[in-house]
Amino acid sequence: MDPTATHYTRASDPPAPDARTSAHPPRALAGGPRLLIVPGLHDSGAAHWQTWLEHHYRDAQRVRQRDFSEPDLERWSERIHSRLDQAGEGEWIAVAHSFGCLALVHYLQQHPDTPIREALLVAPAEPEKFGLAERLPHQRLSRPSSLLASQNDPWMSAASALRWATRWGSSYSNLGLVGHINAESGFGPFPMAKRWVEAARARAARARRPERASILEWSFSV
Repeated sequence: MDPTATHYTRASDPPAPDARTSAHPPRALAGGPRLLIVPGLHDSGAAHWQTWLEHHYRDAQRVRQRDFSEPDLERWSERIHSRLDQAGEGEWIAVAHSFGCLALVHYLQQHPDTPIREALLVAPAEPEKFGLAERLPHQRLSRPSSLLASQNDPWMSAASALRWATRWGSSYSNLGLVGHINAESGFGPFPMAKRWVEAARARAARARRPERASILEWSFSV
């Protein structure tokens, strides 16, 4: 990893010397938003960090495409909608990889009332490679998001990743010379992704506290 190639857009984003081998993150919180896994082309296999992350949460759901080899933006976006609709009520946090990132941001654009609270976009695929740049949002997403990129990702340059992160209003981190941030580049366990999930769940819990407090105050006033 090249530390000189690592960039952070917010002072609160701490550097990670090696996201693949960092110490184990805190235990998962009870309750809170469920985890939605959005894989890229050809799905995420047993050795992929998305599968590793999914196994940490019993209530996690994976978006399964009818054909993972066919990058159809509309169909992939609709499968996200269908998966959430079938799962019933409740909040979600979404973690997407590669082409799955494009499907997720397209879904967020089409569904401003989505139950997804936050999104993590890891190594997005370059929209221009699929002729999709004009079909994706060019403004801030309707939900908070974070984008993790690589200095030498063959699917999207670091400069392009930063441009899209800026358009979407995403916090941006360049992890250095780590390829496509997949199993082939050494990302089986990915503690950084799990820390992000835990932080997102903690933010959701804090957001619910005023609501709970008001209910308690009302009950005592009766």
